[in-house]
Amino acid sequence: MQQVLVCCRPSSPGSVPSHRAHFPFRFDFRCTTSFRALTIPSTDFISYFSEQDPPASLLKLNMIAEREKGWLLVVESLIETVPDDDSLGPAVITLFLDECPLPSKDTVHRLLCSLRLDQATSSSSTRRRSWHRNTCIVLGSLAEKLAGSSSVAMDFSYKIYFQSPPFTQARVVLFALLALEKFAQTSENQFLISRKLEESATHPLKQLEEWRNCTSNAMKRQVGFCATWALDNIFITPNRTYAYENTDVSKINAMLNHEDVSEYLKIGPDGLEARCDVSSFESVRCTFAVQDGVWFYEATVFTPGVMQIGFATKRSRFLNHEGYGIGDDESSVAYDGCRQLLWHNAHSSRHEHEPWCPGDVVGCLLNIPMGTVMFYLNGRPLQRPHLEFLRNRPVGDGVFAAASFMSFQQCRFNFGAEPFKYPPDVAFSTFNDGGATLTTEQKTILPRRRRLELLQKEPIPEDYCTICYAHPGDTVLEPCMHGGICNTCSVQMDHCPLCRQPIENRLPINDAPPIAIRKVSSSHLIPARRISAGQPLFSPAQRITTEL
Repeated sequence: MQQVLVCCRPSSPGSVPSHRAHFPFRFDFRCTTSFRALTIPSTDFISYFSEQDPPASLLKLNMIAEREKGWLLVVESLIETVPDDDSLGPAVITLFLDECPLPSKDTVHRLLCSLRLDQATSSSSTRRRSWHRNTCIVLGSLAEKLAGSSSVAMDFSYKIYFQSPPFTQARVVLFALLALEKFAQTSENQFLISRKLEESATHPLKQLEEWRNCTSNAMKRQVGFCATWALDNIFITPNRTYAYENTDVSKINAMLNHEDVSEYLKIGPDGLEARCDVSSFESVRCTFAVQDGVWFYEATVFTPGVMQIGFATKRSRFLNHEGYGIGDDESSVAYDGCRQLLWHNAHSSRHEHEPWCPGDVVGCLLNIPMGTVMFYLNGRPLQRPHLEFLRNRPVGDGVFAAASFMSFQQCRFNFGAEPFKYPPDVAFSTFNDGGATLTTEQKTILPRRRRLELLQKEPIPEDYCTICYAHPGDTVLEPCMHGGICNTCSVQMDHCPLCRQPIENRLPINDAPPIAIRKVSSSHLIPARRISAGQPLFSPAQRITTEL
């Protein structure tokens, strides 16, 4: 009997992002090969990731999955053995498949045949709820990776599995819905699924959407949130208004910033609820930064998995694909209630709170005059405040409420628009009432499809930033003197996006010094602002060389 720990991602040199961890589960490889004896005992703890290479057991498991038969064995074992009640089980399946070699269409077809989905959906099926949930996760992950011809090759009857099975549990409904989202990445699948949904007497997603504001069942609330997001972004139906059009945000002055968020995070129509359903570590900041005083906000968690909730400055970067989020640099600090850790600068310290559960409320108190950050769980404070974050904060850097989410995690923020459930016994201000104001445009959380439609109609001046296209390209980078970008984008980069040279300084385009442009026959000077604005420097017929 051998223990194998499944890790989120292999370690990279240097500091390790905080969301990566070892997740032990029991695997049972049922086959006629030498893998028959390979089982993994379940344990009652999570082994936290350290700055070491992946364990030999993990490497062995990855080696098994490199071959077709081994991949099938690992995936089938994940489906059979990852427990239904483990909060990290879905993330383990997704992240492991993300690290495995991409299977061929034939391998996927063999997996589908071995699962026998047609029998699993019959009324006489004895499959456990965990089997249904894990199958949805696996097929959704495969559909995401094999989008295109490989995904279309999955017979549509398998997609019916998600629309008419014995779904009596909200947990299975949730992951079936997420699998439908992944299948719908191709236009053909999207059309087929949408048609099937609309052929129902009552649209299934519209029924599930009614659970969006459920307060008594966290799982139903997740289903309702995902159903609303799917109807707004993927399975759009005629004569249905978008959720943001029916949402009252008149009293909300601070919300999650839909313009300061990593690309795959789902944000609710009121800007106060967020969810991640991808394998990357998605992050977001709020719209209001504070410079001084005492500030407080709450976050209600609907999932018990890995989230890092806290504070960050604008210097904190969202490296979602590398696994770095809030608490993983010197410009942020975060509370992790799943693993009972505080994170700052990619280093963790254990706290004494119990692991959080769905419905728990995390309180975050920022005391800038005292230089402390205090976290609460259901009103109970930590024994000691955190000091390093504010101690290292550069003068003038505003502090935002911020959070990062691992796969299949969701929570709702209260910045003061509603009464707090567990207010601290100190005088404080709220982000919502601290002087923040938002325009109607800033308050509107447009669906991605609608946002793209508007962007296509919006004219973009030629001299705008070539990265964000939202601001004028008014900045020149030193020493390479490349331009065409705005100051907002330039401060978020260490290296020039064109030549990869380290950035030493950022100059307004009007203050940029002349650059020597040497012709073959003679030399003359041309202002840098002409280069950065994309204006022609010389006639195409002229033969010149440029030295930067």
